[in-house]
Amino acid sequence: MGRECDVVVIGMGPGGEEVAGRLAEAGLDVVGVEAELLGGECPYWACVPSKMIVRAGNLLADARRVPGMAGDARVEPDWSPVAARIRDEATTDWDDAAAVERFTGKGGHFVRARGRLTGPGQVEAGGETYTARRAVVVATGSASWAPPVDGLDAVPYWTNREAVSAKERPESLLVLGGGAVGVELAQGYARFGTRVTVVEAADRLLPPEEPESGALVARVLESEGLTVRTRARAASVRHEGDTFTLVLDGGEQLRADRLLVATGRRPRLSGLGLETAGLDPEARTLRVDGHMRAVPEKHGGLLGHGHGHGRGGEPGLWAVGDVTGEGAFTHMAMYQADIAVRSILGEDGPAADYRAVPRVTFTDPEIGAVGLTEEAAREQGLSIRTGIAEVPSSTRGWIHKAGNDGFIKLVEDTSRGVLVGATSAGPEGGETLYGLAVAVRAAVPVVTLRDMIYAYPTFHRGVLDALADLDRPERA
Repeated sequence: MGRECDVVVIGMGPGGEEVAGRLAEAGLDVVGVEAELLGGECPYWACVPSKMIVRAGNLLADARRVPGMAGDARVEPDWSPVAARIRDEATTDWDDAAAVERFTGKGGHFVRARGRLTGPGQVEAGGETYTARRAVVVATGSASWAPPVDGLDAVPYWTNREAVSAKERPESLLVLGGGAVGVELAQGYARFGTRVTVVEAADRLLPPEEPESGALVARVLESEGLTVRTRARAASVRHEGDTFTLVLDGGEQLRADRLLVATGRRPRLSGLGLETAGLDPEARTLRVDGHMRAVPEKHGGLLGHGHGHGRGGEPGLWAVGDVTGEGAFTHMAMYQADIAVRSILGEDGPAADYRAVPRVTFTDPEIGAVGLTEEAAREQGLSIRTGIAEVPSSTRGWIHKAGNDGFIKLVEDTSRGVLVGATSAGPEGGETLYGLAVAVRAAVPVVTLRDMIYAYPTFHRGVLDALADLDRPERA
């Protein structure tokens, strides 16, 4: 059987749902294909529920900071309200009926199945072939990736999905991976009383970020009673009874009730039939142009050239989100979705610009970053200098006192006199990041940033201190 439509969207996570919904609202006949829950990882197993854990853990931490600041306080952690909130408020017990109704209410047609490209403008899903007159959009997202550790595939380890949907907290937890997901969940569980050990193979936590960020998070976690092991590579794992045993290179053994594997994500591209679109079926990411149109590995196939349609009126192929390899962030998928919608509708608009990609690790303190790190800027051959200001030494940091760990670091391209990167670590570090993201994206001259008026006493006033630090001779 077959059905014609204007657009088929394969994958209905944040990016795919945005594309499909917007195009349906524009009057196009849109088919959205999703094998799991409409809305994707973010609302059900990632961003939203994990931040509910973070929020609850932060409340506990703040209560513990009352002594010496505002009197006395005692707190008894209880995981059950967190689990209930995730179940009832965030996920409706992992039911996407409301999301499906939202999409179909815009005129879209939803198919719960795995989609596969089968030819120019053709997608097979649920035993039916859908032929798109205008566009096919690949937005299949990414899945948790587990490293090739001996025995890992034979044990019931957690991914982020099991960690956020747990009805009870474990007494002890091993976290394999010290990236954003690993450290957020590690701190969250630890604040509820779980004994947590974080194991990271690299020489620091948060390897893609500034070294100062990883050092700060490690110091804070250790001060809260977590064990942090860097330069620690897992050799094997086993599960006996109720205990996981993680064996490190060198023979050291770590044990816990649960094992969370948070070693990164990989785009879901396997089995998509990319070869029918002139794309490499073994590709780890889909290469797209500035308007989210797929770039062919060879000529021919269902590839968009120009607005709306490919050559000869053939439908085009677009991709958004994690599959493009530009960052596994919900905000990246939404940004790319907006560009793809314009492109498919034939509307003018700017091409994608990734110079100022923001990212936030929602630990306490928050680690906000935008653009290039110092190391990445030097690797690009830029002439740079950096400036840094510590939050505790600022007026607001001194007033804040308990829980005031953090810093602001700036990376300046001295040849142009503009910032190419910045990190805002500290209380509400992700919020302070906003102004720095504007500065990087708009290439605001550093002299202009110095000449601004910064409200006093605020955390963001630390930007002025970091700007002053840029001028120190040893920073050049």
